[in-house]
Amino acid sequence: MNPESIDVTRLRWFVAVAEELHFARAAKSLHISRQKLSHTVIGLEQELGSKLFVPGAQPTQLTEAGQQLLRDARDIIARAEEKPEPVAPEDVALRVGFVPGVTVSKWTRIWAERFPDSPLEVIAIPMAEQLAALRDGRVEACFVRLPIDRAGLSAIPLYRELPVVVLPKDHTLSLFEQVGMGDLEGERIQDSSDIDAIASTIELVAAGVGVAIVPHSIARLHARRDLVYRTMMGVPDTEIALAWPAAQTTDLIEDFVGIVRGRSERSSRTQAQRKKTEPKKTTAKRSTKHVVKTTAAKKKPAKRRGR
Repeated sequence: MNPESIDVTRLRWFVAVAEELHFARAAKSLHISRQKLSHTVIGLEQELGSKLFVPGAQPTQLTEAGQQLLRDARDIIARAEEKPEPVAPEDVALRVGFVPGVTVSKWTRIWAERFPDSPLEVIAIPMAEQLAALRDGRVEACFVRLPIDRAGLSAIPLYRELPVVVLPKDHTLSLFEQVGMGDLEGERIQDSSDIDAIASTIELVAAGVGVAIVPHSIARLHARRDLVYRTMMGVPDTEIALAWPAAQTTDLIEDFVGIVRGRSERSSRTQAQRKKTEPKKTTAKRSTKHVVKTTAAKKKPAKRRGR
């Protein structure tokens, strides 16, 4: 079976296990059950006709077939997440921004399927500029990392991210599944508040200069073989939301929000559909009133003639 025919979601799940080499940690990071993840991997093995992980190995190990699929899967996922072909500014129907760590390919794919005549442009926005991008009109909506000044904005929280600590691969704490702040006592914790400059922070950790606590998606974005990341306990989650200026809630924005919320195509109504429906209702009401009035007007003369 050609890996190209495997849907991207299942490939992402496989990559999570292959990188973590631990089913429980991978399932937690994906926000799915371990059983569901295990069944997905078993299904992939059956479809490919080969084992992806060494049976009974502790710790978990990839087979040669698993290593090959990992390489292929990374390439396939990277292509799926590539920025779409540039669209002429005058042809763009909606511009949506996203901050580092957010993957938008699922929603942009659904948009393209449902609204092929309304081009969508996605724009990478530095986290430090997420609010400014909404205020100055660079984008009509943006996937942001909370907190954000919500004055004048509408925002729908989408999901929460677990914090992880990034460590050198040979660090003693790499043996644990979860790490608490007490475990980091004596460690130099790098300042990772500037998500836009996190690559430099990760490089310092790789050089053996301390550790860094970052959102899970950021750790995955900057994953490398000489580093590992472990779930942090006692550290607040971060939250991703979709935000847009409340005063500019257009039909296109509502359609995009519907896609992000998982609304089905049948339950979604486009602007054109709304326009077709509303006049019919109005016309029906007016014609009914007109009929009633006309009938009443004819009855009165008839009664007078009877007298």
